[in-house]
Amino acid sequence: MHPDFWQQRWAEQQIGFHQATPTPLLLKHWPALGVPAGATVFVPLAGKSLDMAWLAGQGYRVLGVELSQLAVDAFFAEHGLVPEVEETRYGRHHRAGGIELIRGDAFGLDAGLLAGCAAVFDRAALIALPPDLRRRYAGELYARLPAGCRGLLVTLEYPQAERDGPPFSVPEEEVRGLYGADWTVDLLERRAIPPGHPGHVAGVSRLDTAVFTLHRR
Repeated sequence: MHPDFWQQRWAEQQIGFHQATPTPLLLKHWPALGVPAGATVFVPLAGKSLDMAWLAGQGYRVLGVELSQLAVDAFFAEHGLVPEVEETRYGRHHRAGGIELIRGDAFGLDAGLLAGCAAVFDRAALIALPPDLRRRYAGELYARLPAGCRGLLVTLEYPQAERDGPPFSVPEEEVRGLYGADWTVDLLERRAIPPGHPGHVAGVSRLDTAVFTLHRR
């Protein structure tokens, strides 16, 4: 899972993780978080996700981070936006339409940059990482989000032995182990994804998606 892996995936347009519509579970469950309009929502490993545009359309400011310049450029181009660009120690910042997308390493972001984030949305970040990086991701990056931050986390669950990730299976027990020390974790919904559904993962006998709320204590 070296960064070059993701750069190559974008260069070859092997981006089956990208969705052509905003995440239905985001649309369904986000209002229950009660994040005030105008607040900043952090979107890690953002790609060119339409979820960022949806959040901005609801009146939020969006702070995303993404390794691939191709993904960043595609996001703004596909939404008809011409961003202002600035280089900082975190990476290359692109700002337009209430969205700031940093082309850089998510692990390079610090608590000072993330201090203003009232919420976080993760659909395809945690499940993109192997176990060692999942521990680092939850233990380091999420630890830099401020007290009171609220989040929505979407995961996949399947027999991991049946295929190699990404996306990886991240069961509820692991989610609670990764976040439970500092975050209140609540399971909102678990649903099966049948074969033939656009979100199905090839080669697995069973696939569920689960959505959790997180609240930083």
